[in-house]
Amino acid sequence: MKDSLHRVYPFFLGLILFNTLRAVTDLTKHEVFWSGSIILHLIGISFTISLCYFYDFLWRRQLDNSTFPERDQSITKEYLQILLQLSGINILLLMGQYVGIFHMGSGWIDYMLINLCFIPFLMIYYTLIRNEKVSRNYKDKILMLEKLKADKSESELKFLKSQYHPHFLFNALNTIYFQIDENNVEAKRSIETLSDLLRYQLYDIEKEVTFEQEINYLRAYIAFQKIRMSRRLCLNAYFDPQLKEQKIHPLLFQPIIENAFKYVGGEYKIKIELKLDDKKIRLYVENTISPMWQKEKCDKPGIGLDNLLKRLDLLYPGKYNFYTEQISSLFFVRLIINTD
Repeated sequence: MKDSLHRVYPFFLGLILFNTLRAVTDLTKHEVFWSGSIILHLIGISFTISLCYFYDFLWRRQLDNSTFPERDQSITKEYLQILLQLSGINILLLMGQYVGIFHMGSGWIDYMLINLCFIPFLMIYYTLIRNEKVSRNYKDKILMLEKLKADKSESELKFLKSQYHPHFLFNALNTIYFQIDENNVEAKRSIETLSDLLRYQLYDIEKEVTFEQEINYLRAYIAFQKIRMSRRLCLNAYFDPQLKEQKIHPLLFQPIIENAFKYVGGEYKIKIELKLDDKKIRLYVENTISPMWQKEKCDKPGIGLDNLLKRLDLLYPGKYNFYTEQISSLFFVRLIINTD
């Protein structure tokens, strides 16, 4: 409804402007209102209405495509810019008089009257559009703040729930641990390893961790994965001893290694290498795949690797290279991170 009204505002503004001009020129001379050639009057009113539509479009576009009334500039400078735009009316009048469309019988006096009638009304019209924009922006910000408050409350609730679930899980693991027979050493060791992995993921990680912490986690993760894997698995894992106190964002390598354990098949071979090479961290993971997977080219990363790429974009923008490749029965993943 409001958009429909916006379309007719310039039309009525044009009628008001032209009739105000006629009243000033005709009635002050004690002439009949709208005296003179009807054709010239129709041309004049058409020009005035078109002019109002032009400025309406121009100003609304300026205000919509930018924070025009909120920029770091004074109100005086802003309105001087609008006044400069309105001065273009005189250029149009001169062109119209030159080609014979307009008739300025009183010369410069007609130009002065048109400017005195048109410019103040159009400045007021700009102010109305501007105030409407400011009001709409203010309402949008109020709604955004309300939404942010609602989102914050929901996030706090989710955080409290997320705190509950890990505690419940650790308590459950602790209960299961003591229910296992003392002679079942492997089962107890598996639960201990799982608890350590979960604790690292949930509590022990800060913004950045040392490579020693991350590698210890990866070793524990690989050991846990080996428990559930077939004894046919042939695993070759190498972690560069130079990687000690250097800092890294946590849990960047685990999704790649997890992917290898998830899809390993065929000859059941996995090779993992994590090296430091000229201030670049290089992770190379290779695994054999089953004949079923050999039929499909795995050029696109799965959900886990796709989420990893999003994290890398945020944490190391422009400082990493990641690519996957499948050759026959082998699937390769290479990740290079420039930590310099």
